[in-house]
Amino acid sequence: MPRTEQNKLNYIIALIAEFAAHYGLQARQAYNYLVRFDGMKHLFNYYDVLHTQSFDDTIETMTEVCRHHGGQLG
Repeated sequence: MPRTEQNKLNYIIALIAEFAAHYGLQARQAYNYLVRFDGMKHLFNYYDVLHTQSFDDTIETMTEVCRHHGGQLG
């Protein structure tokens, strides 16, 4: 796997873990929530910008995206 793809994968895994910890969820629950309410879609579409922000800022952004699509966390 190319280094850039490995870095992206590592970032996504870390972000899901941080999102889970922030909301007191298991990592799988956080992942499923982000998929269901388009947070993962947003992450893949805007990865180039999001990975330059702090995890706290990115979690806030992801929470807003999910809330806009029917999510109830936050």
